[in-house]
Amino acid sequence: MQLPPLSSLRVFEAAARHGNFTKAAEELGMTQAAVSYQIKLLEERIGSQLFLRKPRQVMLTEVGIRLAPAITEAFDLMRAAIAATRENADGVLTINTIPTFASNWLVPRLGSFQLAHPQLAVRLQSSKELIDFSRQHADIAIRSGKGKWPGLTSHKLFAADFSPMLTPALAESVGGIQTPHDLLKLPILDAGDYWWKLWFNAVGIADPELRGDPRNRFGDQHLEGKAVLAGMGVGILTPAFYQSEIQQGQLIQPFDIVGSDADYFYWLVYPESRRNIPKIRAFRDWMLDQITQSTK
Repeated sequence: MQLPPLSSLRVFEAAARHGNFTKAAEELGMTQAAVSYQIKLLEERIGSQLFLRKPRQVMLTEVGIRLAPAITEAFDLMRAAIAATRENADGVLTINTIPTFASNWLVPRLGSFQLAHPQLAVRLQSSKELIDFSRQHADIAIRSGKGKWPGLTSHKLFAADFSPMLTPALAESVGGIQTPHDLLKLPILDAGDYWWKLWFNAVGIADPELRGDPRNRFGDQHLEGKAVLAGMGVGILTPAFYQSEIQQGQLIQPFDIVGSDADYFYWLVYPESRRNIPKIRAFRDWMLDQITQSTK
């Protein structure tokens, strides 16, 4: 059987993924009318209706539901094949990562990866937004969340837990931190962060009176960490990101008690179809080894 035009299949894949002709048109740089035309051509070639047209919405028919996963997988395989052909040509590994992970964990360790793989150049993209691998270029990404992203392979790195941290000098300014109540004598950074409530609840203090304006926000944990290092106040930080500062005596974590946000973790992710790309395997293996070493 002769295959339908690739253009019609590409339009179908985008429309099925979005459940919307307008969004598919925006992604592909087409008009909505052109999308509708390509879908009609495909339906005529297949001999079955693929979408139910409703006001402001389209829904896949049973035939469309059966076809969509196979078409998506086919395009993923083509992307992976094309990426693989570029592997030896550019030798570049592009990593999309959230800012705090990049600055506080990855960058200080990245030299060992580059020593082990001198043939690979590394490009970092730092963003708080989730990357869409189907529309943006990156080989691998670091995300925070529950690890369930369709079409992606996810490797758990470590928990996004949290605990108060401060400088030794700030602690001494109130005679030391002996109990959680002693923290309430000091300025609290990002007092509106719900992590504070979760942590104080964990130590048996309900509705603590925090010395800090809840409207003040740093936005990123690595910026809050810099404010803590500057002695501006007590921050609620993820211990895994500040082990070096703790070991060097720049920061103290006065209590071993950490708060946690359900099943919230940091994850290494990449498209399932690209799991066998050599540079992705190399970084994955290195990253998981680094995590194992850091938790010993």
